[in-house]
Amino acid sequence: MNAAQLGIATTEHNIANASTPGFSRQQTLPAARLSQQTGSGFFGQGVDVQGVTRIYDQYLSAQVLQEQSQATYLTAYHTALKQIDNLVADPTAGASPAMQSFFDAMSAVANNPESVPARQTMLGNAQFAVNRFQAIDQRMTDIVNGLNTQITNSVNAVNSYAQQISVLNVSIKRAIAAVPVQQPNDLLDQRDQLITKLNQEIKTTMLQQADGTVSIFVGNGQSLVINDQAMSLQATASLSDPSKLDISYLRNGQALAMQQSSIQGGNLGAYLTFRDQSLEPTRNALGRVALGLATRINQQNKLGQDLNGALGGNLLTAAVPRVIQNTNNAAASGVPTVTISDVSKLTTSDYRLTYNSAAAGYTLLRLSDNTVTNYTAAALAAGSTVDGITITAPGTVTAGDSFIIRPTANGARDIAVATNDPAKIAAAAPMRGTAATTNTGTGKITAGTVSTVPLNASIRNSVTISFIDATHFTVNDTTAPAVLVGAPGTLYSPAAGATLTYNGWTVQITGTPVTGDTFSVASNTNAVGDNRNALLMSSLQTSNLLGGDATSAAGVGTTSFLGAYGQLVGDVGAKTSELSVTSLAQTNMAAQTVAAQQAVSGVNLDEEAANLMRYQKAYQAAAKAMQIANTMFDAVLAIGR
Repeated sequence: MNAAQLGIATTEHNIANASTPGFSRQQTLPAARLSQQTGSGFFGQGVDVQGVTRIYDQYLSAQVLQEQSQATYLTAYHTALKQIDNLVADPTAGASPAMQSFFDAMSAVANNPESVPARQTMLGNAQFAVNRFQAIDQRMTDIVNGLNTQITNSVNAVNSYAQQISVLNVSIKRAIAAVPVQQPNDLLDQRDQLITKLNQEIKTTMLQQADGTVSIFVGNGQSLVINDQAMSLQATASLSDPSKLDISYLRNGQALAMQQSSIQGGNLGAYLTFRDQSLEPTRNALGRVALGLATRINQQNKLGQDLNGALGGNLLTAAVPRVIQNTNNAAASGVPTVTISDVSKLTTSDYRLTYNSAAAGYTLLRLSDNTVTNYTAAALAAGSTVDGITITAPGTVTAGDSFIIRPTANGARDIAVATNDPAKIAAAAPMRGTAATTNTGTGKITAGTVSTVPLNASIRNSVTISFIDATHFTVNDTTAPAVLVGAPGTLYSPAAGATLTYNGWTVQITGTPVTGDTFSVASNTNAVGDNRNALLMSSLQTSNLLGGDATSAAGVGTTSFLGAYGQLVGDVGAKTSELSVTSLAQTNMAAQTVAAQQAVSGVNLDEEAANLMRYQKAYQAAAKAMQIANTMFDAVLAIGR
């Protein structure tokens, strides 16, 4: 009867906890009592209940931890990345349609360069493009701020679970010590459930101890729980970039920075991976497009002449590289100067510059692919160029100092329209080649193009080309006055279609000039209808001006502004699609593993109902046996009377 009663109690416990997360089905362990030896043989003396065990498969439980940790990681990563995908790929709110509108308005200026309304429309569309870049960058900043809160909350959850596990370790250890042959099943389930929740925040390694406690480790082997002691993690400002949160390990009250890449799995691993491998690279890629657009538009506008006849200036404000000192740098140390030397060679990577010593010089690490470049102290003091940026070492620096260099991170944030004056759009070229009206030959000269800003604006307009005969001419700068090349009277023999380049401009002479014919390169006065520079600015839309490398010519890339933005959208979209598939597959795998584990450890109410009836029948049968024995004993007593 006692054995049946204990079976009923265990079954009732299973039924009551059928929906309790982490509960493992329990069952009694009956064993026959030692038989009584008689002359007629060994007769049984009933049953003993040796204990209550939980139905538990350690292998399946370990698989559940692993699969759920990865499923949580992929789901959290996918959810976060979808925000960026929706942001940059929006067909109306993305930067691509805004840039297209800007170049369309620029083409309208090229078609009608004297039109002030067309110029005003171009500035308005420039502001629209600027607003889109800034809005996308601001949204990414908001995502970073929200991510910092999520990282902090996840770290707090990890610490809370670790503390609860350590408390249960103490209770389990005491219970096992008191009754070594029995297991505190419910306490073990509670601890396993906490470990499951912990692994949904961060991937852990668990080690079972002989005394019943578990030791839990994270990262590169940092202990989170040892016996009754719970260590802590802490979200602290990064030493290399205080705007970011890094995970530190608290030991004896001191925060020790962990290797961030070692924090994997769960929500926390997803947040860090998303930030470092998706969010920041996307912001850098967006900034590169904005920085390239502003820089190249400004460069081309400076090669032209505005509506007032003056040389063009900046139409847009281009960002400058961001340089961040490590918090541990010496107080007296300076900061390196970083400038953009060639936007076509800019990458989307950040860099870490470390000063080793006067003898060992500097080490530059490209963080996207860990490419290392070494510089002598003298070389960097004079300025060295890599990937389109020029780095000049600070005057004062201490061994061990390091700096994070982010060339394009602020590109989208800091882009702006530099002028609201439509006359400042330099649609015309600042010079013009003309033939003298007295020429008798068939020689012609092109209007000319400008490739670099004239070194001296006062001499860019006064050059005379005089033919001595049909094949020889002299070139004089009438403002010097002097022959441009060689000694006075030097003869030139141009081939068909030969070009003449001077002070940043180039003209071409064709046809057959005769003796006495002259040509001049003069100031482009009264040129409100000239659209040569506007056409060149408009052509920047389809020019490959980004994505070059060390082998590319200066200013030559592999993709256009819209192409680079499209590549950004494609990369984010491809990663989002990949995570959509893998997260769904991993979630299904985790569900299947949980189902397999529950098939062993879970409570089946139909089975428990059958057990309840079985134990009830056993109890009733035992009671009937006792009733019969009592009747027989009464009969024996009656015989004696």
